[in-house]
Amino acid sequence: MAHRYAFFEKQYVGRDYIRTCIRLIMAAFCFAAYVYERDRDRTQDLFLVVGFGIIGVSIALMFVIHYKTTIGDNQLTISGLWPTKKVVIDLDTIVNVRKDTYSRYFFNNPVYNLHRKGSLRFYSSGKDAVVLTDATGFEYYIGTQRPNEMFLVIQSEIEKHAKS
Repeated sequence: MAHRYAFFEKQYVGRDYIRTCIRLIMAAFCFAAYVYERDRDRTQDLFLVVGFGIIGVSIALMFVIHYKTTIGDNQLTISGLWPTKKVVIDLDTIVNVRKDTYSRYFFNNPVYNLHRKGSLRFYSSGKDAVVLTDATGFEYYIGTQRPNEMFLVIQSEIEKHAKS
């Protein structure tokens, strides 16, 4: 029988709008250089190949999963790409849950399991995050496309297990 999670979300590497726009601008530059190249030698062909290569990589990155977030059985599990370590957060240790913006910067690099300033960060795209604080004051920033839903599910899981 398949296991049903209270919350399940996949974050993809290539679906960040800012990075996709940067790659498309680079491809457009390559195509413009191909069209306006005055020397009709092999350099012109190189611009065309690089432009199509950038577009091909952008399409391929749209299907690469950066990390999966699942909430169920009173734990939050984040699993990333193949070589990464699975992170399991026990919701019994969480004392505070809040929604926040991930960062005030416009450009944010995708990160998985980044330890920074007393926090653990997971981010792929978007600007929203759910912040979990455990009993020791350690914070977990979890970037999500559906912050309201994730926030409500975590609160309900914590309340459900606090009653029992």
